[in-house]
Amino acid sequence: MNYDVKMLSVEAVGLLKQLISIPSVSRDEQLAADCLQNYIEAQGMETCRKGNNIWCMSPAFDLKKPTLLLNSHIDTVKPVSGWLKDPFTPVLESNGKLYGLGSNDAGASVVSLLQVFLVLCKGKLSHNLIFLASCEEEVSGKGGIESVLPDLPTIDFAIVGEPTEMHPAIAEKGLMVIDVEAHGKSGHAARNEGDNAIYKVLDDICWFRDYQFQKVSPTLGPVKMSVTVIHAGTQHNVVPDLCTFTVDVRSNECYSNKELFEEIKQHIACVPMARSFRLNSTSTPLDHPLVQRAIALGRKPFGSPTLSDQALMSFPSMKMGPGKSARSHTADEFIYLQEIEEAIGLYLQLLEGVL
Repeated sequence: MNYDVKMLSVEAVGLLKQLISIPSVSRDEQLAADCLQNYIEAQGMETCRKGNNIWCMSPAFDLKKPTLLLNSHIDTVKPVSGWLKDPFTPVLESNGKLYGLGSNDAGASVVSLLQVFLVLCKGKLSHNLIFLASCEEEVSGKGGIESVLPDLPTIDFAIVGEPTEMHPAIAEKGLMVIDVEAHGKSGHAARNEGDNAIYKVLDDICWFRDYQFQKVSPTLGPVKMSVTVIHAGTQHNVVPDLCTFTVDVRSNECYSNKELFEEIKQHIACVPMARSFRLNSTSTPLDHPLVQRAIALGRKPFGSPTLSDQALMSFPSMKMGPGKSARSHTADEFIYLQEIEEAIGLYLQLLEGVL
């Protein structure tokens, strides 16, 4: 089937400008969700909604057919300092650069995937399609995609729209945040008294810096641990009786977060507490038909160090969308219109070869 990719791109950009103009910081996405829901229903599609998550299914949905999920997120981070433009006013320059908060991460993916979904639903499909615009992705919130997946039919594969320059991330590192505590005894710093809690954490902090987990992923590399926050003491002349520090652990698919936590506990003297085990690493085999289709289109599979809603999916998926990851969460965030047009064309080629 021949598609007017340029016209679809124009439609996508128009919707993206609307979304940029509506602040949609994580957990405050209601107006953006309203806008998107109204747009989809104006195209003659029925929508479902849970909180600020909006989704719709292809017509004549048949549970006997395999199902593909097209997903991206409508929430953004808060505007960082350094914006020279109004982050909520879409500004299009003559070189085709569209500025606005969420334009790159991940508004361009949302509108591109939606146009692809709408046009594919007009044809006869061998698969079911679900389009899902989720919320709370930037904070890994439980009110986001995690709350919706139990309400959906069985998913066989997902394309997760994130800025990857339209190359497929077939693996993604997971995340576990660990808080570590050491307790001592307070005393006067001028005298030889008390038990300094800071000294109790030094060996453990060095361990986190130096330790290497044995299993290394061919796609994602080794597990990475970084001590990122430390708190102790109340004033210079009081020996601190409590010291806490936080560790950011980026897992590969060789370990579950629970397995990493159990190994960490065996090596440190202080008391670790994991905030959650739910954001595990994901990986899809290189020989999956959709991955192979992407390769045939000149796309290069890679492993992504950054977290997305992919972490909450128990089914095969790949992260693939217009824009560059390096632009995300930066001042004067932007997307090129050409990137949106290219994305729509590539998504259609990718899916038409399977559907």
